[in-house]
Amino acid sequence: MHHATGTFEVKLQPQPAREDAGLGRMSLDKQFSGPLSASSRGEMLAARTAQEGSAAYVAIETVAGTLDGRQGSFVLVHRGLLDRGAQSQAISVVPDSGSGALAGLRGEMKIRIEGGVHYYDFDYSLPRP
Repeated sequence: MHHATGTFEVKLQPQPAREDAGLGRMSLDKQFSGPLSASSRGEMLAARTAQEGSAAYVAIETVAGTLDGRQGSFVLVHRGLLDRGAQSQAISVVPDSGSGALAGLRGEMKIRIEGGVHYYDFDYSLPRP
């Protein structure tokens, strides 16, 4: 298992959503720096509840660039919950979504925000080249 840590910038753009669904929809554009030098594009759905501090989101994004010098792309799937302020998050590489030199990529990512800066922590495995 390998570990990569770096920063990323994210731009969220509200998108039209079905009004009767009670959901927010956004497009995602990210730029990753560090061992993962890549850009991504994706879509996010989010829901808030009447209870302060409770919400959820799901997202899928395609990441393209280099990971520790290996070029290719892969897809990440997100699931995040906020339960009265308690956060949980799961971000996984979609199985068999890796292409190019990232074919066979498996992994889990965590996101943290410190001092307004977004960080990723990515634990992953790749077949030998």
